[in-house]
Amino acid sequence: MARGDEEFADFVRASSARLTHAAYLLTGDRHQAEDAAQTAFARTYAAWSRVRNKDAYGYARTVLMNHVIDGWRRPYRENPTDELPERPVGDDVEHLVTQREWLTAVLATLTDRERAVVVLRHFFDLPEADVAAELGVSLGTVKSTNSRALAKLRVEADQDRTLIGGAGR
Repeated sequence: MARGDEEFADFVRASSARLTHAAYLLTGDRHQAEDAAQTAFARTYAAWSRVRNKDAYGYARTVLMNHVIDGWRRPYRENPTDELPERPVGDDVEHLVTQREWLTAVLATLTDRERAVVVLRHFFDLPEADVAAELGVSLGTVKSTNSRALAKLRVEADQDRTLIGGAGR
């Protein structure tokens, strides 16, 4: 391996799950999320000599966000085929899947900007100023967008509780 490759491999192992999960929260699609995370890692590797001693994860996160946002501007075109991909075989994780589906569905009710602000602010736990800088908007825009998005999420959560409560649970 070239100098720094092992260090990059360690970085990928340490941050892959979190970056892929963030991409999933942004896209709502597991395959697009995996592609976005791989793109972020490839671009981070290309800049590895510059970013490895700085905030490599922050750089990868920024690349991921820019890639996903570019996808919103230029929608991904799928080519359907007759063959279905193999499905992974695993344990029954009904509760986790239900939670993930609920979160994905609720995040899908938000606009692209609202979803990006919520993911950066609450999943990555970034300060509002960093979110504003990363998205290229003002601090006030981040605050108002976050507030509006959380209000929408609360309404969705309350409606879901009402439906579940009314179903006899």
